[in-house]
Amino acid sequence: MRIAISRNVVFALLVLGVAACGGRQPLKPVEGQKMPAVPVGAAAAPTAQQLMTPTMQSRPERSVDILSQSEVRKDDPFDLPPENQP
Repeated sequence: MRIAISRNVVFALLVLGVAACGGRQPLKPVEGQKMPAVPVGAAAAPTAQQLMTPTMQSRPERSVDILSQSEVRKDDPFDLPPENQP
């Protein structure tokens, strides 16, 4: 049992060590590769930070209010039962 506990502790320390070694350097293109081409109509090529930031189209903000309370449904004249199939 003592070996199992020590293996778990070693595994946990290994996982924490790997998780803590993330890079915090600015993004650069890989050696030998170029940055993406300048988009048509743009004055300059986008930076790495601009390429990583999502656009409004990909992450729109909610424009309608969510119901905070349930409400009684109004009568809908078009909510008809299905017709009988012959």
